[in-house]
Order: sequence, then structure tokens, then C-alpha cells
Amino acid sequence: MDEVKMLVSCVVEKEGRKIVRVSFLRGMEEERSMDYAEGILPDGIIVKSEGFSETEVQKLEAYMRANRKDILKQAKEINPLRNWMNG
Repeated sequence: MDEVKMLVSCVVEKEGRKIVRVSFLRGMEEERSMDYAEGILPDGIIVKSEGFSETEVQKLEAYMRANRKDILKQAKEINPLRNWMNG
């Protein structure tokens, strides 16, 4: 796999559950050939993807599950209001 960037959302509540959205991006934004996959934790599943093969999606899901604790910790440290005001 080429270099893949991971973006993590803050913890959000949806339908009474606390979830974190995890996005994986690969490619060049300037060339408009960006592959992406969007997953959710704590489930550890990819819910939407474009440009990643089925095998790659399975690897991304395995990565999310293996690193669930660290990713959730990172998400809890995000302050969306501070980030929005400084952005």
C-alpha cells in the first residue's frame, strides 16, 4: 500500500452510542485521485470506501481493531470547539 493518512474525529454520540469516525486517505489531492475509506469505532468496520481493494479494506479494519484503544484515546483528546476557533 502507498502512504495512507489517517484522520480521527472527536467522540460523537449517534443514536445513543458513542462512536469515533476514522478516515483513511491515499493519493494526491491536487490530482483529484484520492482513495478514501471511512470506518467507525468501537465497531472496527469500514462503512464506506472508494479506491481501496477488498483486501486493503480488510487490512484497514484489522488495523482499527488492533489499535482501537489508542485511536479512541486520541479521539477523546480532541476538543472540537478549540480546533474550530483556531482553524
